[in-house]
Amino acid sequence: MLPWPDYGEALGDATDGLQVAVFDGPTAPPDEVLAQVEFFVPQYMGGAASLEPMRRMPRLTAVQTLTAGVDNVWPYLPPGVSLHNAAGVHDASTAELAVALMLASLRRIDDFARAMPTGEWISGRYDALADKTVLIVGYGRVGQAIEARLGGFEVDVVRVARTARTEEGLEVHAYDRLPQLLPAADVVVLVVPLTEQTTGMVDAAFLTQMRTGALLVNVARGPVVVTGDLLAETASGRLRAALDVTDPEPLPPQHPLWRSPGVLISPHVGGNTSAFLPRARRLVAEQLRRWRTGEPLVNRMTA
Repeated sequence: MLPWPDYGEALGDATDGLQVAVFDGPTAPPDEVLAQVEFFVPQYMGGAASLEPMRRMPRLTAVQTLTAGVDNVWPYLPPGVSLHNAAGVHDASTAELAVALMLASLRRIDDFARAMPTGEWISGRYDALADKTVLIVGYGRVGQAIEARLGGFEVDVVRVARTARTEEGLEVHAYDRLPQLLPAADVVVLVVPLTEQTTGMVDAAFLTQMRTGALLVNVARGPVVVTGDLLAETASGRLRAALDVTDPEPLPPQHPLWRSPGVLISPHVGGNTSAFLPRARRLVAEQLRRWRTGEPLVNRMTA
């Protein structure tokens, strides 16, 4: 079951010889169709309505998401079904936005845009990204892509992941080193997956350790940050934040985060760019080829 009516054109010969059903809207196909599904690709950002039908797929063996994060999928996944994420599909787009948010916030591009309707000329001296220390929290594929794009900006990059390691000669620190690393960072970028360990990771204690004037960039998941604790820091003007994800999400129009000083918000668009669909379709085509030939599928996730 695929989310694309044009699957024949999109996936080439990957579906040759397969019976394909399409689920691309809010209403799930009838149970007699769901009962035949063995390989399922849910709609991108389709929410619970796109995931709940898995519970009515008794023959289901594999689920391939179009998102890198799968925290919302686990509650609907039937026992014994393998789950595969879209690692690699969103790396470039999410990394682009992370760097764009850094630059826009530091250079106050959002302030300039707000000043345009009144013609206010708010000239001044603003922060550069150059010479900053950027701490990447969650140094996986997206974190690596962010560092690659920072290569020409003359910054110092510090890397943090769940476990310490050396990767291609680069030191990656463990989470438990954050208390020592946060005070020296000018920009802290969050790209961790949402897990029990990372939910609420960025709380009052974490934020207090960040230096005054530092920028928090979140392109991970909203619940990684305790919203009330972040609001306390931005309202005082001590910290700034650039957020592609929030908690709650979508952020209600009257939520104080919209109007908090030094906060820049984009509406969870990190991965949803023109680069997404071609890469997603290449991944699904390869996974279908593997599934048909009995080869192991890539990007398997474990709870």
